[in-house]
Amino acid sequence: MLSHWIRGHITNAVQSLCEDLDVVDAKEPIVKIEQPASLEHGDYSSNIAMQLAKALRQPPLQIAELIKAELLQQGNMQNLLSRIEIVPPGFINLYINWEAWMQQEFELPKCSAEKIVIEHTSINPNKSAHIGHLRNSCIGDTLVRLLRRVGYDVEVHNYIDDLGNQLADTVVGLLHIPLSGEHGRFGDYCWDLYAMTNKAYAIHPELAEKRIEVLHDLECGNSNISWVGMLAAERIVREHLEDMSAFGIQYDLLVWESSIVREGFWHSAFQRLQKTSLFYQETEGKLAGCWVLKQSAEDQVQVSMQKAATDHAADKVLVRSNGILTYTAKDIAYHLWKYGLLDKDFAYQKFSGDLWITRSYGIAEKSFGHADSVINVIDYRQEYPQAMVKQALQALGYAKEAENLYHVSYGVVSLSPSSAAELGIDISDGKSSYAMSGRQGIGIKVTELLDIMEGVIENKRTEQSGLSSREIAAAAIRYYLLRFSLQTEVVFDLEQATEISGNTGVYLLYAYARANNVLRKAQERNLQPNRIPVKIISLEPAERALLRHISSWFDTLHNASKELTPNTICSYAYQLAALFNNFYTSCPVLKAESALQPFRIWLTAKAQETLGDALQVLGLPAPSRM
Repeated sequence: MLSHWIRGHITNAVQSLCEDLDVVDAKEPIVKIEQPASLEHGDYSSNIAMQLAKALRQPPLQIAELIKAELLQQGNMQNLLSRIEIVPPGFINLYINWEAWMQQEFELPKCSAEKIVIEHTSINPNKSAHIGHLRNSCIGDTLVRLLRRVGYDVEVHNYIDDLGNQLADTVVGLLHIPLSGEHGRFGDYCWDLYAMTNKAYAIHPELAEKRIEVLHDLECGNSNISWVGMLAAERIVREHLEDMSAFGIQYDLLVWESSIVREGFWHSAFQRLQKTSLFYQETEGKLAGCWVLKQSAEDQVQVSMQKAATDHAADKVLVRSNGILTYTAKDIAYHLWKYGLLDKDFAYQKFSGDLWITRSYGIAEKSFGHADSVINVIDYRQEYPQAMVKQALQALGYAKEAENLYHVSYGVVSLSPSSAAELGIDISDGKSSYAMSGRQGIGIKVTELLDIMEGVIENKRTEQSGLSSREIAAAAIRYYLLRFSLQTEVVFDLEQATEISGNTGVYLLYAYARANNVLRKAQERNLQPNRIPVKIISLEPAERALLRHISSWFDTLHNASKELTPNTICSYAYQLAALFNNFYTSCPVLKAESALQPFRIWLTAKAQETLGDALQVLGLPAPSRM
């Protein structure tokens, strides 16, 4: 990584300077390297001199000159620098010798050999998936691709809550509420049925009692009702997998919540928790009879400061007074298994292709779980339950595992007023966005969105010799859901989501296909795109800007993998596509002068290679033509 390499040399120069000036007790600052917005200010720049001014008691400009002298003694860092400029009030601007850079082989830092388990998607198996679920899946799948790209061993889980209230509601509907109509898929039928069931609860209170009975039957797993629930869940899960497959999203293991309960995972976790001082059964008050995980004094203070915590009791209920387990209880047991901390394991069966599922019978010798780190992709509303899982690990003495448990939180997807109006929602209150609601049957199904987007792409295409319109549509939707920062609430607008110009997935695909077209024509003329030119005759601003951005790709990969931010890759890829298109327009490649042509062909190949790498991480296709 170029910036990492530069940072190391500047750090060494700073250390040498401090030694020369007998400054031994000053806190060593962190050297930061950035690419200036303007090419006039260098390819890379650092403000380290200004950070050192107070400790060294010298003007920043003077300190910068001393650092420059130290760098020059290092031989301009193996000739990778063409020059170093010092500008007020003390910036160190570095200009790269791009001919030398082209000859270098930079690599990503070697990561540890640890295993990471990523859990994402985890949709309730009670109806068809909607676009809010798809954002989770796209984020999770991109993190999988990103971490695998930088060298980690990653295992992908999809947790299936087949014992929850949502499936129970659908089963109540299947057993007690008649519904007829045109439905292409079972999940779509259950989408309408689930909404009808929740409306019926208000009119027929006795149906709510049926839900409790169904929940008990689902947990026991030995009745007609439990079989109805299992068959419904499995059918809907298969439809969910079909939906996600259209977006290139795959999993290694489906973990059924029923397996955790019926195979005794919770029982083992319960016995361990009972030995801690934070887990006990309430004997009075509204939580009488419930088993709760009491928060430590420190955690209670933190929770009381969080506005979201008003929706939760200070002490988290893990087992209700009627004996039904909460989601968090089962999640604690699941995480103990993820880390290999239980003396139990699942049996496994093939579900489809290379995808396995947990079962009460099947193959026992599989190496799932036993993670060193765990990443859970769950929206921000689940922050409190995730914190309780971490606290349970700490209470059980697993401090390291708790520290290596990461919650990738993200903002939910809501509907823009225009999109809400198309679904028949009353928007007379003038709100800026409208929440989707499964209980009310409000939302845009994944399959519906893909069909709409495919139609938009089909109508706007002038050539259809490359990717299918459906593949392009899936790429456009996936990129749209990834490009926002994680904490941003995505206000989904159908018109905006179906745009194919600007910062869109389609724009990236066209840029890649354009580069591929140039390289194809170059090869037809017996020109070699991958031959590194010995000499750069001249460097136009568009060429330098593109080179500079390409040089930061490994740094972007590394930082995004540490910060777990897929949108960082989106920003990089969009800027790369824009810079390449600007280069393509400003600098003729195949019609360039013979002296300039080899470098421009090589630069096109390097841009295509880098953009292709980014597209792979983002889960987008790299088309030879559109």
